Amino acid sequence: MMKKHKTWIFTLIATAAFAVWSCTEEKAAENVAQETLAQEAADGNFPYKRLSTYGFFEGNVADLQPAARVVLYEPASSLFTDYAWKSRFVYFPEGKVAEITEEETIDLPEGSIIIKNFYYPTDFRKPEEGKRIIETRLMINGANGWEAWPYIWNEEQTDAVLKVVGGNTQVSYIDPQGEDQLIDYIIPNKNQCKSCHNKNEQMAPIGVQVKHLNNELAFASGKSNQLAFWTDNGYLKGFKGLEAHPAMIDYETESLPLDQRAMAYLDINCSHCHSAEGPASTSGLFLTFDQKDPMKLGINKTPVAAGNGAGSFTFDIKPGDSDHSILTHRMNSTEVGVAMPEIGRTTIHQEGVELIKKWIDSMPSS
Repeated sequence: MMKKHKTWIFTLIATAAFAVWSCTEEKAAENVAQETLAQEAADGNFPYKRLSTYGFFEGNVADLQPAARVVLYEPASSLFTDYAWKSRFVYFPEGKVAEITEEETIDLPEGSIIIKNFYYPTDFRKPEEGKRIIETRLMINGANGWEAWPYIWNEEQTDAVLKVVGGNTQVSYIDPQGEDQLIDYIIPNKNQCKSCHNKNEQMAPIGVQVKHLNNELAFASGKSNQLAFWTDNGYLKGFKGLEAHPAMIDYETESLPLDQRAMAYLDINCSHCHSAEGPASTSGLFLTFDQKDPMKLGINKTPVAAGNGAGSFTFDIKPGDSDHSILTHRMNSTEVGVAMPEIGRTTIHQEGVELIKKWIDSMPSS
């Protein structure tokens, strides 16, 4: 009898202790949840931990349906990133307007945020049947200028979390030819972003430029010139019409002249570094769309300091001979120290290489 009594007393004490422990744990969990909610309040103190906190998208975040003052944009030509598809937006702060400057740049106001989502359709032949978003890169224009913040999406595709150190993941998909593909996708860290987004040693956008956006895009309300759409909706001033500003072309449009397509490709993929304002300015190789100087294009030009990147070749571009040109040699490599661009891809852009090779081969040999 005494044994049963002791057992009952022990059970009672244990039950009470468990109840106290459970209450304490529950309270602790509640406090953590409240702290997390407090940290994630959309108070304007950027960056937020979660992409969803910004409120860029309505409904299911992964549907990427823009909320108020979040505007779709798309450069005429797209920078290659391991065949990833991209969905791009700009958030315009209330009461502020962007302006086209005399230098034909777009001056986005403080508080503007550029939102670039990288994703892969499960099957490139049927993109409407599903996708996996890998990362979202934000560029936030704050009091001290532009800053970049990388967000990595979870497996459930419900949100993305800030990862300053970047990351990597395997991505599988079916390509347009019906072949299974598997790549190691690298998400750049915060510091690496400036290696491309660099203009006169200051971080700057790449695709949000007049020449890239002076073209037509399908908005929810219908097709419109992008800069005209921004103007009509009160987001931009200084746009004087299509013909009054420079305009890029889509290098994938095969009906356009080969040299224009090649220059469009080099501009969007290379000129953010290879320009007078870029970090590769000392190379003397300037690959902007409007570049006409043969030497600055690399034609019969020996590199300043390519190191191992030059391979056994002498000229950046050897006219009529793409197989012996440094430019295509570096584009056609994934080797560290050889591959160009240096970051942003782990695979070779076969179509891009073929375009530039065809362009070089069309040049009269000297």
